[in-house]
Amino acid sequence: MGKKVKKEVTPPPKNVFDPLTIESRKTGTVILMLKSDEEEVLQKACEAVYRFADKCDENKLLLLEMGALEAIANLINHEDKIVKRYAVMAYGVTAGNADVRQQLRKTNSIEAAVQLLGDEDDVCNEFASLFLAHMSNEYNSKLTIYKHGGMEPLINLMESPDPDIQKNSLQAVCNLVQDFQIRGSVRELGGIPTLLDLLKSEYAIIQELSLNTLTAITQDGETRTVLRENEGLAQLVDFLNHKEYEDLHVNVLNVLANCLEDHESLDEFRNSGGMEKLLAFTTESATPEVQIHAANAMARAAKNVENAKILHEQEVEKTLIAMCTSDNERLKIAVCQAICILSENLAARDAFGKLEGIPPLIQLMQSESGDVKEAATLALANLTVNHKNNCLEIIAQNGVEQLIALLTFQKEAVVVNAITCLINMSHDEQLRTDIQKRGIISALAEPLKSDSVRILREACTAIACYVTGSESRAELRKNEALEYLVQHLRSTDAQLQRNASFAILCSCVDTPTAAAVSNLGALEVLQDINASEKRRNNYSTAALDKLLDSNLPAKYSLTGKLSSQNVVTDGFYDAGLIRPDGKILPLEELAKEPVNQRRPIIVVNSKIPEPVCSSDEEDLEIDPLDQYESNTDARLIDSAGYDASDQSYKRSQMSPSQSIKSANGENADKRLGNKGASNKRMKKKDKEAAAKEEAERLRAEKLEEKMELESNKEIDEEQAYRPPVDTALQGYFSDVKNFIAPMATMREQIVALAQYVVDKMGGEVERAKLMDFSWELPIAEMKFELGSNIIPIGRIRKGTFYHRALLFKVLADSIVIPCSLELGQYNRAWNEVMVSSEEKGSNYPPFKYIVDLMHDPGRLIKSDSPDAVRYRSL
Repeated sequence: MGKKVKKEVTPPPKNVFDPLTIESRKTGTVILMLKSDEEEVLQKACEAVYRFADKCDENKLLLLEMGALEAIANLINHEDKIVKRYAVMAYGVTAGNADVRQQLRKTNSIEAAVQLLGDEDDVCNEFASLFLAHMSNEYNSKLTIYKHGGMEPLINLMESPDPDIQKNSLQAVCNLVQDFQIRGSVRELGGIPTLLDLLKSEYAIIQELSLNTLTAITQDGETRTVLRENEGLAQLVDFLNHKEYEDLHVNVLNVLANCLEDHESLDEFRNSGGMEKLLAFTTESATPEVQIHAANAMARAAKNVENAKILHEQEVEKTLIAMCTSDNERLKIAVCQAICILSENLAARDAFGKLEGIPPLIQLMQSESGDVKEAATLALANLTVNHKNNCLEIIAQNGVEQLIALLTFQKEAVVVNAITCLINMSHDEQLRTDIQKRGIISALAEPLKSDSVRILREACTAIACYVTGSESRAELRKNEALEYLVQHLRSTDAQLQRNASFAILCSCVDTPTAAAVSNLGALEVLQDINASEKRRNNYSTAALDKLLDSNLPAKYSLTGKLSSQNVVTDGFYDAGLIRPDGKILPLEELAKEPVNQRRPIIVVNSKIPEPVCSSDEEDLEIDPLDQYESNTDARLIDSAGYDASDQSYKRSQMSPSQSIKSANGENADKRLGNKGASNKRMKKKDKEAAAKEEAERLRAEKLEEKMELESNKEIDEEQAYRPPVDTALQGYFSDVKNFIAPMATMREQIVALAQYVVDKMGGEVERAKLMDFSWELPIAEMKFELGSNIIPIGRIRKGTFYHRALLFKVLADSIVIPCSLELGQYNRAWNEVMVSSEEKGSNYPPFKYIVDLMHDPGRLIKSDSPDAVRYRSL
C-alpha cells in the first residue's frame, strides 16, 4: 500500500470576511442587522425582533421609536420564507399597541397584510390575520381593510382547520362588522353558514366571537332571513340546551333578540317549538343575567304588533310575572320594561290584570332603588291605559296611596310616570271621584313647584283631569296651586304653557276660582299669549273665553260682546272698551278715582247687602237633636229682624249671641207652654230644652270668640267698596216680571221690553234729530251729584245707544229672553235676538234680529240688512 498523502486545505479568498458569530443585547444592533443582505442574518434579526416585541408593550414602542417597523415592512414580502415568516410574525405582534397602530395607518401596511392572506404558509396567514384583527379596532382602518378586499379572504380563513387562524380571522371579521356599512358583506360572501358551524367549535373563544359576529350582522333584516333559511334559530336554541355553554347563553339570547324582531322569524320559531323551549329555559335558569337578556329579547320582539299577539298566545305574561319576584334589581327593571312594551296590546293588558300581575308591580314601587321605582311606575302607567279593571286593581291593592306618595320623589322619571298613571285612572268618573277623596289635588300642588319641565307638564294635565267638582276646586284654591298654574302660563316652554292653559280652562268653571285666577293676573297673561300667533293655542283661547265668561265686565271691556249665554247679574259694570293689552281694573279701584271727564262706569246692582253675621251663623255646628228647633228659631229671627218698609235689617243692630238667645228663649217658652202634653212628655221636653240651652250657650260663646278673632277682617269688609243699591232697577225688575214676562210669545216680550227701556231712557229719538239728543249733560251732572265716576244704570233717565242696550240686556236676562249685547264705536251698542218667522206654517229656523231702542222702539231689524248696518254705525 502506498503512503497516504495529506490533502491540502484551500485557504479562503483574501477579499472575503472570515465567518463571525455575533451575540448582541443591544436593540440598535439588531435593528441594523434588519438591513443586512444576508438571509441568515435577516432570519435571526427578525426572530429576535419578534421575540422582543412579544414581551411587553414598552418594547413595541421602543421598536417604533428606533425605526424597526419600517425595516420589517420591507421584509414581509421577502423571497426567503423564513425571513418572510418572522417578519410577518413581528409585524402582527407589534400591531397590538395602539400607538404603533396609529403610525401604521399612515403606511400601506394594511394593503400588504391583506395580500398575505391565503398564503401557503399557515404561519403567515395566522399573523397576517392577527395584524388585521389588531388594526380593525380603529374605524379608519376598518374602511381601509374593506376597500382593499380584506373581507373575502378573512371569511375564507374562518374555515381553516388551524384554530389560531380561525380565531384571528374571526376576530377581524367581528371587529369589521361593527360598522353597519360592512355587515351586509358577510351575507353576500356566504359567511353565515361558516359562522353557524363555528358554534360547534371546541374552543370557547371561537364560539363567543362567532356569536358576537352574529349579533352584529343580524341587525340587518336580509341577514336574518338568510339565517332563518340556514336553520340558524334551531341551532341557537340547541346551543341553549347545553349547560356547559352557560357562560355563552347571554350571547345567544342577544342573537335571538335580533332575529325575533321579524314576524316571520318569530312565527317559525313558535311553530318549531322554539318559543316554548325559550320560555322554559328562562323560567328554569338560575342566572339573572340570562333572564335579563331573555326579558330584553321578549321586549324587542313585542315592538312588532303581530309579534305581540304571538307572544300573548304563548302566555309570555306568566313568565314575566314570575320573574318580578327576583331579588336582582336589573332583572326587575328588565321585566318591567318588557311589561311596558307588551302592555301596548289590549289582550296583554287583560292578561296581566287577570294573572295578578298588578300586585308585584305595586310591591316594586316600594323598592329603595329609584330605577326600580321608575320601571314599575312606567309599567303601571302603560297597564292603565283605557283599562278600568287594572285601575280598580291598583285601588284595591292600595296603589293609589303609593302613587300619590311618589309625587314628591326626587327622581324626575318616577314622578312623571306616577302622574301619568294617575291621569290614566282619571278617565273613569267613578275612579276619579274615589281618587279625589284620597287627596290627589293637595298632593298635586307639590309637583307644580318642581324645577323639571316634564314634571310640570304632567302635573298641569293631572290638575285638569281631577278638577271636576266644587270640592276639588275649593281644595285647589286652598293649596295655592292656582298661583303656580298662572306662573307656568308665563313659561317659555310651549307644551307647559299649553298644559297650564288646559288646567286653568278646567278650573275656572265656577266664579270663585275664576275670580282667584283673575286676581293672580291670568287674564293679562292669556291676553298676551293669544296676541301672539306663535304662542297662541286652542287651550289658551278657550281658557281666556272661560275666564271672561266668569268675569263678564272684563269680557265686555275686552271684546265688546256678550253672548246670549252670558247672563248679566248684580255686580256687572261697563267700563267701556279697552285696548287688548290694557289692564282691567276692578270696581274697587275704579271707585277710588276722582271724578273726571272720561266715560262713566255704568254699574248694575239691585241687591241689598247681606248682614255681616250671616256667614258666621252658617259656620255654627247644629246639633241633630235640635234641628227642628233651630229651623224654627231661624224663621222667628228672620220675621223679627227684617223690616220690609225701610228695606233694612234690624237684626244687624243686635249681636249674634243676643239674636240666638232671644229667639231660643221665645221658642222654648212656646214649647214648654203646651198644656195638653203629658207629664212624661213634659219631663222629656224639659231635658231636651236644658240640653239645647246648653248647646246654644256653647255655640254663642264659640261665635263670640270667632267674631273677636276676625274683628279686623270685619272692619276691612265694612270699609270695602260697595256699589250703591239701585232701587230704580229693583222697580224695573218688578215691572218686567209682572207685566212683560206673562206675555204669550217671545216676540211680544221683546217688543214690549224695548218700548219699556226706551220709555225709561228718555223716549224715542228721531233719526234726523239724533244729534240734538243731549244725554251727556245729565250724565255729567249725575257724576257730580254722586261724587263718583260710577253711576247705577237705574239712575240714568236720558241714555243713548249703549245705555239702552245694557239695560235691555239686564232686563231680558231677568225674564230669560236670550239676547246678546255688542258694543261698537262712537257710543253705539245693540242687542241681537233670535226670533222665529211670523209666517204661518213656516218651517224656517229662527232669524237673528237687532232690536231698535232709539228710533222705532221694538222694531226688529234683520242683522244682515242695510238698516242694521246703518243702526250699528253713524
